[in-house]
Amino acid sequence: MHFNFNYLKEALNNNYSLRDILILFTKWCGIAILVGTVIGSVSALFLYLLELVTEIRIEHSYLLYGLPIGGLLIGLLYHYYGGDANKGNNLIIDEYHTPEKTIPFKMFPLVLLGTLTTHLFGGSAGREGTAVQMGGTIADQFTKYFKLSPDNKKTLLLMGVSAGFASVFGTPIAGIFFAFELILLKNFRPKAVLPVIITAYISHYVCIAWGIHHTIYVVDNLPQYSFKYIGSLLIAGILFGLAAFLFIHSTKLWNTLFSKTISYPPLRPFVGAILFIVLIFLIGSSDYLGLGVPMIVNSFTHQMDWNVFLLKILFTSLTLGAGFKGGEVTPLFFIGATLGSFLSIYTGIPVGLMAALGFVAVFAGATKTPIACTFMGIELFGIEYAIFLALVCFTAYFTSGKGSVYSSQFKKRIKTSDTKLN
Repeated sequence: MHFNFNYLKEALNNNYSLRDILILFTKWCGIAILVGTVIGSVSALFLYLLELVTEIRIEHSYLLYGLPIGGLLIGLLYHYYGGDANKGNNLIIDEYHTPEKTIPFKMFPLVLLGTLTTHLFGGSAGREGTAVQMGGTIADQFTKYFKLSPDNKKTLLLMGVSAGFASVFGTPIAGIFFAFELILLKNFRPKAVLPVIITAYISHYVCIAWGIHHTIYVVDNLPQYSFKYIGSLLIAGILFGLAAFLFIHSTKLWNTLFSKTISYPPLRPFVGAILFIVLIFLIGSSDYLGLGVPMIVNSFTHQMDWNVFLLKILFTSLTLGAGFKGGEVTPLFFIGATLGSFLSIYTGIPVGLMAALGFVAVFAGATKTPIACTFMGIELFGIEYAIFLALVCFTAYFTSGKGSVYSSQFKKRIKTSDTKLN
């Protein structure tokens, strides 16, 4: 990783006065508080609506039959009105590296409506993609109001990503690292750190202030550290990485299959939904609909069967590959937790701890964000598991291949020169 300290040299060369520094500090603190408050409030609304549509879907199981119509609606909206919003999280990554124009505000209502529709009818998807897209879109709108330079636009995008992630999952530290790992693969921007930290924490606490409660996961029975466990964890980390690899390429495979066989994009989620319903009836279980949080929680106390994580990969990759909206992260939690739960019998490590390790490790491998995932594990499960968490997250990261669920993450970056502090 290359650390870019050009901004420090620039500040010294321009002899900024204490007054200038204070004005700059106050300006960014104010922007961070404003952006964090707005995104935290929007995330609270999103989580409330998501819980509402999930409850409606559970109470009315027949809504699953409406998934093809919901898919067609999403397809039509994005085909005729989406434009650049079709790129999703990749648009935010691209705009960061090559700032050209403000992210279209329509991405916000489109992804919100698309995600709620997906979950109302039982599609297997997550919520992080929606949170990041909403956060990035909202933050980027402030570029024109504060007349910020392209360089400072990058800071705003980082703030939006961290705020969306932090508020939706209740993990502000992980949100901070997720923003930097997601977008900044080679160059680290120290001047963005403070605004990103403030925004992440503000959005997190604002979301909680609205009465939102995040799922609590309890891990008991921390085993003593030993070489025996280290070996087991390395093997588990490799398997978590392979699960992430399988998820990435399964989603790409479905996407390619639908793109090549169905020329009219709005029909892809329609056809995908029909196939989804057929498969659900073949296995005779509704455990793979929606976020799957009950199954995640259950995996911390009960050992899962070997095929549970594979079926979630199948249903989520089909849902997202066909064109439904939502995200990948919560399904990745499901995949990792149930795989870890299954592996517990072979590692000798308590089922709850193995589920927790898989919970974050598969996510780390699929999104290439091992630092953020390690801190997420610490925030959710406790700092006493830090060594185990770091070990499996980085092992999964290195063994999951070069791909990512975000295709723009590994595109060749166009170098841009830093501008003056604004």
